[in-house]
Amino acid sequence: MSEYAGVALAPTRHARILAALAEHGTIRSSELIAELGVTPVTLRRDLAQLELDGKLTRVHGGAVPTEGSFLTTQRSEREAFNDNHSIAVLVPTLDYYWPSIIDGIESEARRHGLNVQVRTASYETQDERPILERILRNDRPAGLIVAFNAGTEHSADVVKWLRQCGVPSVLAEREASYPPGGAPVEGAGSDHALGGFLAAQHLAELGHRKVGLVVARQSPTSRKIATGWYAACRDLGLAPTQHFETLLPRRNTKEFSVAVNATLDRALELGMTALLVHSDPEAMAFVDMALNRGLAVPGDLSLMSYDDEVAERFTPALTAVRPPREAVGAAALDLLVRRIAEPDRPVHRVSLNPSLSLRSTTAPPQAPEAER
Repeated sequence: MSEYAGVALAPTRHARILAALAEHGTIRSSELIAELGVTPVTLRRDLAQLELDGKLTRVHGGAVPTEGSFLTTQRSEREAFNDNHSIAVLVPTLDYYWPSIIDGIESEARRHGLNVQVRTASYETQDERPILERILRNDRPAGLIVAFNAGTEHSADVVKWLRQCGVPSVLAEREASYPPGGAPVEGAGSDHALGGFLAAQHLAELGHRKVGLVVARQSPTSRKIATGWYAACRDLGLAPTQHFETLLPRRNTKEFSVAVNATLDRALELGMTALLVHSDPEAMAFVDMALNRGLAVPGDLSLMSYDDEVAERFTPALTAVRPPREAVGAAALDLLVRRIAEPDRPVHRVSLNPSLSLRSTTAPPQAPEAER
């Protein structure tokens, strides 16, 4: 019978050896033989292969990580946390968009053996400093991931506080400089300008020439989407009379439905054949209003949403721009871990590309009745 009968395959054994090495910093051959249930000959072969791959260095009675390998980097990152293996996250809400960011943060945190403490403010919060001060006082995290409300009266003060609080911090889905107008602050986020560009490009490729952008008034993302949208319209040769932009009031207000109706009136008056609406709930309201008017979606009017948080669950399923939310969270956590381990490393800003989710609410525009 082969010596490997009943024993885990080599890749599995190698993974368990490296996991033990990452956890303990050194491994003893006698303990590995018992844990893996292998012969000394098999273990020697495994260690020799891992050494050849540059994953470890064999020493008398066991092995240690090879200097400069991923394992030593992991160990130095863990040591940088001392006894505090937690980081704190402050986001505006956990009702929409941000749960996926948190999922990405927590997934990456588990890879580093870290705990995540999640706190929320709200989109009405003008100054997050009292919340952040309470987090530092009560939770004593090793680092912070923050999504503050940009453009408020105290947003610059929040950025200044983060730089001076004595705890490393990273922004998620936010951009800022310190001091205002100075050096950029470390962070990870979606390239929403590219998302706006991709949406306009998709509609143009379908043949739409008169298109509209509808954005949420309170969202800091809207300005970035509009930047990419304007660039796409310019590159695609759409004149100002061939596209329009509008701002919506907050949902769940009497002004909201009035504004949706007025925007649809204006779009039809201008001969619009497609709209990009930020975000999903607003886009759903436009679809409902269009269908209530007897319009066909996408026959009479193509509609795209921006966020793709719940767009697929709607009927009809909405074509949408999808920011890489989980990847943004993972990137923010990775930046924070590296900042804690290397306080003097250059400031990093990570920008991740959105993608298009093509579904049933966009199609080529119908020809005018006179042409049919």
